[in-house]
Amino acid sequence: MAGSTTTSLSDLLPQIVAEALFQANEQSIMRGLVRNYPLGAGAGKTITVPVYPNQSASTLTEGSELSNDTVSTSSAILTVETVGKRTLLTDLVRASSTSNVVADIGRLFGEAIARKMDQDLMALFKNFTTGAGDATTALTAATIAQAIARLRAKGVPGEMLSCVVHPFVAYDMKADLTNTFANPAGGIIQNIAMQTGYVGSLFGVPIYESSNMVADASEVGDYTGAVFHRDAMGIAMIGDIMIETERKASFVGDDLVASAHYGVGILQDDRGVKITADSSLVSV
Repeated sequence: MAGSTTTSLSDLLPQIVAEALFQANEQSIMRGLVRNYPLGAGAGKTITVPVYPNQSASTLTEGSELSNDTVSTSSAILTVETVGKRTLLTDLVRASSTSNVVADIGRLFGEAIARKMDQDLMALFKNFTTGAGDATTALTAATIAQAIARLRAKGVPGEMLSCVVHPFVAYDMKADLTNTFANPAGGIIQNIAMQTGYVGSLFGVPIYESSNMVADASEVGDYTGAVFHRDAMGIAMIGDIMIETERKASFVGDDLVASAHYGVGILQDDRGVKITADSSLVSV
């Protein structure tokens, strides 16, 4: 059966692209919580983001000249690198499989790249200077409130704040909210946590759980989450996920390669608070 040319495979490629993009957007939470900077073709692989400091006004003495204040900026540089995933799809697999191999590969590729994006952005949490909680105790709602208070005290707007924690850490927070799931108070937040297992928001800040967060290397069960404003971190991308094919006649199949060009970094350190906690579900 003819089908060993790139021409015969071309009708499958749109399905791969659509599936991979859908999975990346569906699985990755961090892209939607930080600043996104798209880079066009030929724009280079770095982007410099100017950061303006807060300004203070002074009371004018009548008849006196206002002082000439200097407004200076700092900057954050995001450098784009390539992340990729490759596999060999043999003609035999494609011809003999009862499942949609193209859709399966698209799903796996999209999840892998989306997971890498999340991991790279979440790895920045521990670089925030300001922190709340510690690596010896479980996460409580009070720790979240403390992190929010530290941001608000710096003048960070309450809008566009987010909290991201690992599910193991979130378990302890839910146990704290519900008195170890006894829920004696019967409050709205407690009822939501008991009924759905999901805490939608605390103190006006959405709470997200993600297993893409990697445990801290120093101690078992320690995870560093964060409460942060959208302007705290950024991701620069050239295009989106790309999928290409190349015929490998000697292997009687086709190389399928998925890739994404992006870079991440902290934009404003004072707009994020790292949350350190030790999960009670993981043995030391």
